[in-house]
Amino acid sequence: MNKLELIDLHVNVEGKEIIRGINLTLPAGKIHALIGPNGSGKSTLANAIMGHPKYKITSGSIILNGKNITAAKANLRAKEGLFLSFQYPSEISGLSLPAFLRTAVNNLREEGTKYSVVEFHAILQKKMKELGMDPSFSRRDLNAGFSGGEKKRAEMLQLSLLEPKYALLDETDSGLDVDALKLVVECIQKIKAKTNLALLLITHYHKFLEFLQPDLVSIIHDGKIIKQGGKELAKQIEQDGFAKLINSGN
Repeated sequence: MNKLELIDLHVNVEGKEIIRGINLTLPAGKIHALIGPNGSGKSTLANAIMGHPKYKITSGSIILNGKNITAAKANLRAKEGLFLSFQYPSEISGLSLPAFLRTAVNNLREEGTKYSVVEFHAILQKKMKELGMDPSFSRRDLNAGFSGGEKKRAEMLQLSLLEPKYALLDETDSGLDVDALKLVVECIQKIKAKTNLALLLITHYHKFLEFLQPDLVSIIHDGKIIKQGGKELAKQIEQDGFAKLINSGN
């Protein structure tokens, strides 16, 4: 079975161990929610999986579809099918959204199959229509002047164009009102239905999980997964908070 596996993963950031032995499996096509209090290591884990050089894997392994990618560079992980959606996407004035997206897509394609500007424009317009996005997006700079919801929808457009096998969504719901959240969820559902995408959702917002219905929920605390369960576990955390679970010793 195709899957993303973390085996006894340990991660240091600036000399401090943040992830302290995590085991996690994300099968193709499944949704795995990762929740925990602030500072528990959620974003560190996502960045380490994606290969950010600031996050040093000191022991353990990352296995993607049977291939060990623990030491691979971020661009090679992307070519193998990984994608990371940022909690706070950067604004870059002077870099058009279409130019950025075409470069990202072409970097994953072989020589001789890369899209020209004209070819990519047609593909971009089709994807934007599928996701219900305003055509004016294609005339704007990367996230420049975008609202929170627009930034997240631009991330979903990138996700749709790159068609990864596994997506790590780091608080994609952060800062969104319910209407904007629903739009992002609709984008994710359309992409997942088309590509059999596997999702690792990092979130604080139970409503996001109500919309997306995870197959498995993991609670992370102090760099370790302390409990796993179904979507009812997320509901329990919403009602009781993390302190009760952490203090119980589970």
